[in-house]
Amino acid sequence: MTEYGELDRVRIERVGDVVHVTLCNPDARNAQTPATWRRLASIPELLTDDVRAVVLTGEGASFSAGLDRRMLTPDGVPGEDSLLSLATYPPEQMDAFIRAAQAAFTWWRRVPQITIALVQGHAIGAGFQLALACDLMVVAPDAKLAMRETSLGLVPDLGGTAPLVSVVGYSRALEICATGRYVEAAEAVSSGVAIAEVPREQWDEYVAQLLEPIIAALPGAVSELKSLLQGALTSPDQTGRERAAQIRRLSELATLLAGGS
Repeated sequence: MTEYGELDRVRIERVGDVVHVTLCNPDARNAQTPATWRRLASIPELLTDDVRAVVLTGEGASFSAGLDRRMLTPDGVPGEDSLLSLATYPPEQMDAFIRAAQAAFTWWRRVPQITIALVQGHAIGAGFQLALACDLMVVAPDAKLAMRETSLGLVPDLGGTAPLVSVVGYSRALEICATGRYVEAAEAVSSGVAIAEVPREQWDEYVAQLLEPIIAALPGAVSELKSLLQGALTSPDQTGRERAAQIRRLSELATLLAGGS
């Protein structure tokens, strides 16, 4: 499976158990448009049960510079509403536009597969939020992450606020977003935003080693684990969720053992 959208500039390839998603508009530092978001939002339809992981990368020097700045001009991107025109619409229409954009970001942690973002260079605004959307983030030594929305009079609205607060805490997240400063690779790792700093030339080897035990495990165990950990801090009955998940795991194991006897 290899798919490439000329307008959305997103390439999707499957290699074995892993689907690779690549933002491929390096001349524009992989800036994002509504077409990009529509394509990203469609990816879960391609994830069959035998896909075990999704790896997200960006071509060129930067992972993603965020929103295509043409969206902030009166003309916008050809064929798309600009944010300036959107501001004149009724609240219901603005809500529908933002909701559609968010769909490109919210699925990365909801799917049963492990999702990994590999980030080099700039990941700004929507780029930072897209990397945060994944289960795991790995950064190159030159990575520079930033939320710049407030400098434009806006706020992060693509699902990035919750994962950022969950790893760095409210005060640090507020400082990062309100100032728009860069979070560089070392801080990203020390703060928990990223799990490792790895040079780009070592990414393939690192990801292969990271995924080897994950792919070796039963898919149901990994997907149940994702769900358990995501609700660990918010569920009023986390131990009950653990019991229910374990019962499902034991039932599947019993079925597998019966089938193998």
